[in-house]
Amino acid sequence: MRIVVTGKVGQVVTALLERAPDSVEVIALGRPELDLADGASIEAAIRAARPDVVVSAAAYTAVDRAESEVETALAINATGAGEVARVSHELLIPVIHISTDYVFDGTKPAPYVESDPVAPLGAYGRTKLAGEQAVIAAHPGAVICRTAWVYSPFGANFVRTMLRLAQTRDDVGVVADQMGNPTSALDIADAIFEIADTLVTHPSEAPRGIFHMTGSGEGSWADMAEAVFAASAAAGGPSATVRRITTADYPTPAPRPANSRLDCGALARGYGIRLPDWRGSVVAVVARLIKEQELAA
Repeated sequence: MRIVVTGKVGQVVTALLERAPDSVEVIALGRPELDLADGASIEAAIRAARPDVVVSAAAYTAVDRAESEVETALAINATGAGEVARVSHELLIPVIHISTDYVFDGTKPAPYVESDPVAPLGAYGRTKLAGEQAVIAAHPGAVICRTAWVYSPFGANFVRTMLRLAQTRDDVGVVADQMGNPTSALDIADAIFEIADTLVTHPSEAPRGIFHMTGSGEGSWADMAEAVFAASAAAGGPSATVRRITTADYPTPAPRPANSRLDCGALARGYGIRLPDWRGSVVAVVARLIKEQELAA
C-alpha cells in the first residue's frame, strides 16, 4: 500500500514515516512540489505519486499567530485541505484528514462526541472547522480524525518544552484548569495505518465521516507536566516541580478550550481502534528523548 501524506516536517508526518510497516510505502509531499496554497501543485503532486490513500496532515498550526494571520491559516487549513480532498475524490482515492479539538468551545462538562455543536474560540479552530467542511464537501467518503494535545519525539511540542525548561528551572508554572487527552503522534500514526488498511482492503466495511482520535485517559496540562518530569527523573533526565496555575495566570492571544476531552467511542466501534493510555505513551516518548540526549552528549 502506498500512502501520500501532506507535509514533510510535522509530528504526524514524521511519525508516519518512522512507523510505516514493511508493507506500506509512505511518501511525504510538501513544498515545493506540493504547496497547500497552490491548488495546481496539489493536483500535480498527488497524481504523480499515485497513492492508494491520502493522509491530509499538513496544516497551519500556530494557534496564537493565526489570530493575526487568518487569511494564511484559512488558505492552508481550509482551501488547501479542500483541494487535497477534491483531487483525491476525483482520483477515487480514500482520504484521511487530521483535525482538532479546537473546533469546540470547551464549555461542555463531559467529553465531546462527534455530533456535538461546534463553536471554535479562535482563528485556528475556525480555519480547521472550515477545513473539515471543505473536505466533506469535496470528498463525501472522507475520514476526518480530530485529535488533541499532540506530542512526540519530533518537532516543537509540550513534552519537549517541559524537558527543556527543566534543564534550567527548579519549578515550572503550568495551567491546571484546562482538561484534555494528551496524544502521542506515534499512536496516531499506528491508528492511521489501521484505518488506511481497512479503507483499501475492506472499503465497504470502512465507516466514513468524523471520528475522535486521542490518547486514552485524561488530564490537565499540569498533570501532563508532572508525568513528563516523573518519567524524565526515572530515566535519569532533568526534572522540576510543577506550580499549578490558572488560564488567567497565563494569557495567550488565542483563547483555549477549558475542556478539550474527546469521546473516542465511535472510532472504537467503527474501526476497533483505541489509542493507548497517554501516561504510558508519555513515558515512552520521554525515555526516548533522554536516551537521544545522552547519545548526542
